[in-house]
Amino acid sequence: MRQDVGRLALGKKLGSYPVAGVAGALAQVARRLGAVLYIILIVCLVAKRPPTAFAKGAVMTAVVFALFGLVLAWRRISARFGLRRCHLHANGLVVTNLFGGIQDAVTWREVTELNRLRAASLLMAFHRFEISRHGRRPLAFLAPGLEPPLVDALQGELAKNGIH
Repeated sequence: MRQDVGRLALGKKLGSYPVAGVAGALAQVARRLGAVLYIILIVCLVAKRPPTAFAKGAVMTAVVFALFGLVLAWRRISARFGLRRCHLHANGLVVTNLFGGIQDAVTWREVTELNRLRAASLLMAFHRFEISRHGRRPLAFLAPGLEPPLVDALQGELAKNGIH
């Protein structure tokens, strides 16, 4: 993947940030709904006190910890191998796909406009970017989180290049 990005001649690399697609946003919602369901079930176990409450609570807690561990492992693996990342460069940006290959690349000269949508609720938090270009379809991706570092970095680069 690094060789492919190098051949694009986008200049000095300024940073690499995690991005997501629709599946990533849905996974975030599923994780949060699962956490809410877990809390409700634990409260019900404490309130009703069935004879096997401890065993049921231990199994549910083990499942939650296993899922939490898988999420942390996925974050580390995806960062290490460049999966679903936005690489900012001095002359443009590159967005990689789930397998680390180039999904799309944009030079700052091609960009006509940046549209940004921010969504923040109990179930999801992300910034959706849509970069409009001359003669090509827009590039859209999500930056997960309330205030991801990609927001400031991308807006700073676009401002430097006179794009609003």
